[in-house]
Amino acid sequence: MEEQLSLEFLRVVENAAIAAARTMGFGDRHKADEVAVEAMRKTMDQVEMDGTIVIGEGERDEAPMLYIGEKVGLAQHAPKSVFPSVDIAVDPLEGTNLCATGAPNAIAVLAASEKGGLLHAPDLYMEKIVVGPSCKGAVELDAPVADNLKSVAKRLDRDVEDLVVMVLDRPRHEKMIEEIRRVGARIRLIGDGDVSGAVMTANPDSGIDVLFGIGGAPEGVIAAAALKCVGGELQGRLRFRSDEERARAVRMGVKSEDTIYATDDLARGDVMFAATGVTKGYLLDGVRFFGDGARTESIVMRSKSGTVRVINATHHFNTKPKYSWATGLEP
Repeated sequence: MEEQLSLEFLRVVENAAIAAARTMGFGDRHKADEVAVEAMRKTMDQVEMDGTIVIGEGERDEAPMLYIGEKVGLAQHAPKSVFPSVDIAVDPLEGTNLCATGAPNAIAVLAASEKGGLLHAPDLYMEKIVVGPSCKGAVELDAPVADNLKSVAKRLDRDVEDLVVMVLDRPRHEKMIEEIRRVGARIRLIGDGDVSGAVMTANPDSGIDVLFGIGGAPEGVIAAAALKCVGGELQGRLRFRSDEERARAVRMGVKSEDTIYATDDLARGDVMFAATGVTKGYLLDGVRFFGDGARTESIVMRSKSGTVRVINATHHFNTKPKYSWATGLEP
């Protein structure tokens, strides 16, 4: 993929974040997601690519846009032109409830790869373990929590009691949380945000050493793209709750529910990752509006070069109408 695409994808997540931020605190998670999707889809059509959504808002009959299989990019409007073929995974608003309530850590995020580079993960649960570059190869998804924490502590030359583990605050994690505390590690519970949590874990300055838990499989693929860019590791395995979910996974090409996916199984080749903060969080600052514009903070990463850019941008709306949750005007 061309390096220029990373900056185009930055614009995509920036516009989605700004649109979502205008709905912050209204208590309407569906509206927040809707405007983020609309802004992201509209901006994608201006990008010089022949894009295919491989992870998005659902099947075609479930989502009017950014559905799985949808074609996006300038190639759709200029069929005689030649643009790079790109697979795209999106979460226009990770943390819809966070945005609706004004809570921290909502982000707009996407990952992209060369054709065939991203696993077409069904919208199901995935059991995950995430570590940063210094602990790559030190953990196993099938190993007990205590063994993994001891292995991470050894790799970091620390005691287990000095580790900080990130876990989604969900009832399904109660037993795991008890095990982590029994070993003596400290826990940071988060209300939402599989992707932002994984990126934080990969950052040695974040204070997070490992992430455990069961979250969305699509988010696992997006997180794996980010980890591939910085040398971290994600291991995942699909978790089914019904025969219907098993059948859906088979339709999407999943051959075995016991398969453990490594980072390169989820995201391979030349991969890009981009995210913009919607509400202020641990990973990124949120959108801050002023008179006729807004300020955003984003992160853009590329696996081929290993470049990680944190970008603070000022956007001037000039005389363009601002988005209104009530009227539906666009930024």
